[in-house]
Amino acid sequence: MESILVSKNLKKAYSGKIALNGLDMDIKLGRIVGLLGPNGSGKTTFMKIAAGLLRPQVGELLIDGSKIGIYTKSIVSYLPDKDYLYKWMKIDDAVNFYEDFYKDFDKKKAYELLDFMKLDRESKINSLSKGMMEKLNLTLTISRKAKLYILDEPLGGVDPTTREKIIDTIIQSFREDSSMIISTHQVSAIERLFDDVYFISEGKIVLEGDAEELRNERNMSIDELFREVFK
Repeated sequence: MESILVSKNLKKAYSGKIALNGLDMDIKLGRIVGLLGPNGSGKTTFMKIAAGLLRPQVGELLIDGSKIGIYTKSIVSYLPDKDYLYKWMKIDDAVNFYEDFYKDFDKKKAYELLDFMKLDRESKINSLSKGMMEKLNLTLTISRKAKLYILDEPLGGVDPTTREKIIDTIIQSFREDSSMIISTHQVSAIERLFDDVYFISEGKIVLEGDAEELRNERNMSIDELFREVFK
C-alpha cells in the first residue's frame, strides 16, 4: 500500500519546551487516521509541520514522496483548530475566497455541503455560532480535492447534533484516493471512522495500529484504550 505521509525522527521545541521528540509515522493512502493524545502532546505541532506552517528542527517529513514545499501545500487541505476567516465576510465570500486561493477547490461540492449543513450563503461570518463556524470551516476544507486532509479538532466544543452532521459529512466526502488525519479529544464520538490510530504522548508515538485489530487484541474500544494509555 502506498504511503501518503512518512515522518522520521521529527523533533521540534519551542523556547526549550519539547513539542515533538523523535516522532515516526507512516500513513497509507486511502486511510482515515486518528491522532490521539492529551493536550500538549504534540498533535497540533505535528499537523502544522505537515501543513507546511512550521519547520521541524530535526528529522524529515515527506508527503506523497516530497519534502514539505509548494507541491505538498497544494495537495494538503488543513483545518486548523482556530478560526481563520475574516469577520467582514459572508459565507459566500468565504467560498469565493477559497475558490480564488485553491486550484483544487470544488465550489459545487461546497454549495452542496452548505445545504446539507443548513448554512445560509448570505449569513455573515460574525453572526455564526461556534457550531455553525465549525461546519463552515469543515465544508471549506473538505471541498478541496486534496490528497491529504488534516483536521485538527473538527468536533471542538460542538453540540451532539452538529457533531453527527460533521461526522456524516466526513464519511460522505472521503475518497479512496486520499487520506485523512483527525485529531480529537472526543474519541468515542468519532472512533468508528478510524482505520488506523496513533497515540501520541510528549511528542512521541506510544502506541499505533489498525483500529479494528487493536479493539480485538485489547478487547476494548479505542476510547477505552485512550483512557487506559493516558490515565
